[in-house]
Amino acid sequence: MHTLRQERQQRNDRALLVVIRDRGCPTSSAHQLEELRQLVVSAGLAAVHGIEQDCRQYDPAFFITTGKVAQIKELVHLHNATLVIFNRDLTPAQQRNLEDELETAVADRTGLILDIFAQRARSREGKLQVELAQLQYLLPRLKGAGHQLSRLGGGIGTRGPGETKLELDRRKIRQRIQRLQGLLQQVAKTRHLQRSERLRHSRHATALVGYTNAGKSTLLNVLAGASILAEDRLFSTLDPTTRRVHLSGGIEILMSDTVGFIEHLPRQLMAAFKATLEEVLEAELLVHVVDAADGLAEEHIAAVHTVLDELGARSREMLYVFNKLDALADRTMLRYWERKFRPSVFISARTGEGMEQLRGYLSRWADRIAPRLCLRIPQSEHRVLELVAKQGTVFSRIPDGVAVVVQARIDRRFIHALRRFQVPDVWT
Repeated sequence: MHTLRQERQQRNDRALLVVIRDRGCPTSSAHQLEELRQLVVSAGLAAVHGIEQDCRQYDPAFFITTGKVAQIKELVHLHNATLVIFNRDLTPAQQRNLEDELETAVADRTGLILDIFAQRARSREGKLQVELAQLQYLLPRLKGAGHQLSRLGGGIGTRGPGETKLELDRRKIRQRIQRLQGLLQQVAKTRHLQRSERLRHSRHATALVGYTNAGKSTLLNVLAGASILAEDRLFSTLDPTTRRVHLSGGIEILMSDTVGFIEHLPRQLMAAFKATLEEVLEAELLVHVVDAADGLAEEHIAAVHTVLDELGARSREMLYVFNKLDALADRTMLRYWERKFRPSVFISARTGEGMEQLRGYLSRWADRIAPRLCLRIPQSEHRVLELVAKQGTVFSRIPDGVAVVVQARIDRRFIHALRRFQVPDVWT
C-alpha cells in the first residue's frame, strides 16, 4: 500500500508560486516568496518558479490582473507546472476562474497549510481537527453536488486523514461538520480533565509558543530530556506534548509544546484547533521562542503577538527566548533585543549555549509563583493540611506533638491564608 508521499512523487507535483505584494506589509516580497517556498517544500511539492503582483492592481474575478493571468499561463507551460499556489487566500469564485483560465489546478495559502497539517496529524484529536478545518474550507468550493473534492487545487487541502470522507455532497458535509464539532467538544473536556489532573500535582504550567520552525520542540527535548520529533521544516509539531522539567531546588514545572504560529494563521485552523490551543490559555508563563538567526525575527514576534491577541492570551506573563545563536553570525542585535523584549534570554538549544541562564530564570520564576515555606500546622486543622497537600508540592511532613511541620512549595494565591502557620525556614 503506497503512502500519500509516494502518491505525490508519482504525480510529480510542480508548483508555480504567486506572491501578492502589499505595501502596507512590513515583510518584503522576497521574504514572503521564501516563506511560501518553504511551505510548498513542507507539503512535499517542488517549487519551480515564483512571480510577484502588486496588490493595488487586480481584477476581482481573478484577484490579479488579466495580464498577469496570461503571464502565469505562459509560465505554467514553460515550467511544466501542475499547480499554481498564491500566498493570499482566494475566494471560491476566484479559484474556479483561475483554474478555468490557467487550465491547471490552483491553491491558496490556507489550502496549502491545511495540506501540511493533514500530513502531520498523528493523534485521533489532530486528525479530527484537520478534517474539520478541511471540510469548512472546502464546503464553499464545491461546484455542485457530488463534485470530487480531491480534484480541487491538485489535491491541496483535501489530502490526509479526512480524504476518504471528502467525496460527499453538501448536506452530508454539513452533517459531518456538526459531528466533528461535537467530537471535538468532548476532546476539549477530556483535555481539561487531563490538565486539571496534571496541575493538581504541580501549579507551574508553562507553554512554548513561537513562529513555526523556531526550535520549540528541540528546546523541550533539551529541558525535559524528551525525544519529541524535531525537524528543520515548517509545522513539524502538530499534536501538543506536555513534559515535566526538573529544575534546581526541587522545582518541577510542566511545559507544553504547541503548534507553531505563522502570519495570518488560517481562521479554520484557529477554530478547529481551539482545544489544542487552550494549552496556551492554561499556562501561567508563555516561553516565546524566537529564531534569532532569521532576518524577520521581529516580524515573526509581531505575528505571534497577533495570534495570542486573537486567543485572548496576550496578557500572560512572557519570557522571550532567542534561539539558534549557533547560526547567528552577527550578534550586534542581541543588546537591542534585550532592551526591547523583556525579560529575555539568548540560547542555542542545539549547542547548549545559554541553557543555564534559561534554567535559572525558570527556577526563579517558579520560586516566585510558588515560594517554599515551612509551616507548623495543628493536627486539628484538617482543611489547612488538605489545602497544602492539594495546592502545594510537599517535600517533608514531620509530626511535632499536636502539630505537623510541613516543608512545601505553595502557590502564591494561598500564602495569605497560611501566614499564621509559618515558622522559621528549616529547609535542608
